[in-house]
Amino acid sequence: MEKKYDVIALGELLIDFTMNGQSEQGNNMFEACPGGAPCNVLALLNKMGKKTAFLGKVGKDQFGTLLRDTITDAGIDASHLMVDDTVNTTLAFVHTFPDGDREFSFYRNPGADMMLTEDEVDPEFIAQTKILHFGTLSMTHDGVRAATKKAVQAAKDAGCLVSFDPNLRPPLWSSLDLAKEQMEYGFGVCDILKISDNEIQFVSGKEDYDEGIAYLQEKYNIPLILLTMGKEGSRAYYKGKCVERPGFAVKAIETTGAGDTFCGSSLNYIVEHGFDDLTEDQLGELLTFANAAAAIVTTKKGAIRSMPEREEVEALLGK
Repeated sequence: MEKKYDVIALGELLIDFTMNGQSEQGNNMFEACPGGAPCNVLALLNKMGKKTAFLGKVGKDQFGTLLRDTITDAGIDASHLMVDDTVNTTLAFVHTFPDGDREFSFYRNPGADMMLTEDEVDPEFIAQTKILHFGTLSMTHDGVRAATKKAVQAAKDAGCLVSFDPNLRPPLWSSLDLAKEQMEYGFGVCDILKISDNEIQFVSGKEDYDEGIAYLQEKYNIPLILLTMGKEGSRAYYKGKCVERPGFAVKAIETTGAGDTFCGSSLNYIVEHGFDDLTEDQLGELLTFANAAAAIVTTKKGAIRSMPEREEVEALLGK
């Protein structure tokens, strides 16, 4: 059957408040940036001309309205963005350190994104996509976890590819053991895994990335694993092949959304080239483009609104 969407993503949609200088009184000023990993991924895909939709929940408040408007402006189908009448939209304050590293303060106890229920997941809607993408922020609590698992099962039943990015945020978990357990659920169901260097060390207990990936492959048999290593670049592990490509040197101002941009670029490549017979050259091409797109996003604030155009990425590649 002809699929209506290239990618549907499920999960958190929130406001990232990022530090933006100081007021005349010397108070820190924060900028309200629409965020949340799943829609960051979709926003990049839309910039590349793909059809996407989002499944999630916001509060009945001004932030919820802003988020709906933002994703709609980005071209993401918001027909399955639910509204909670009683719980506010989730907020995250991002504190940036001088070296560009960051720390999050989450206002999510509860937040509207956690209130998505199983009943609000329509298997027929999920069946209309080529790829379903999710992370672990929709796995932190029982209700939304059940909703996520229902969506994943619907995708499996419909023969869709399942893409997973653990996107570990330790402050959001009651315990890191629970985080690990939910990451393991994701490993067990996904066809495409995007994982960062610190996440692979966390789940495998191994310092060496290749050893950590080998552990995951043996245990879960994931067809494609994409490992991001920050400015060092990335690796793809696929059908016995391992391909590595270096990162791009740019003047980074903040890293928010870089991993999501990488992930969206990778999914875009798979939508365009298929998933079953990727060659080493193609994997290299996938990584190089994704590394470049991610590098560009680190030069801008926020993520959904700062996804690069294809021309911008190609310009960086052409340098």
